[in-house]
Amino acid sequence: MPNIGAPGYILLIILALLLFGPNKLPELGRAVGRTFREFKNGARDILSEDERTGRKESKDSVVQASQTTSEVQPQPEDKRLS
Repeated sequence: MPNIGAPGYILLIILALLLFGPNKLPELGRAVGRTFREFKNGARDILSEDERTGRKESKDSVVQASQTTSEVQPQPEDKRLS
């Protein structure tokens, strides 16, 4: 993505003023800020939940693996002469 630069930002601000008007811009800014904040909090919650369940699952899988290996006993090979 190419850099917009100062003239590009000025043009975007002028377009925003023309489209929304000076009275609606603060409301729009607050709404965008709230949306980003909620998204960030939701992402943080999901990551912390995955981290908690991931740790629990890894502990459970270690316990299951140790139980499985202790239960499995080698069977003698069946050698039949035909």
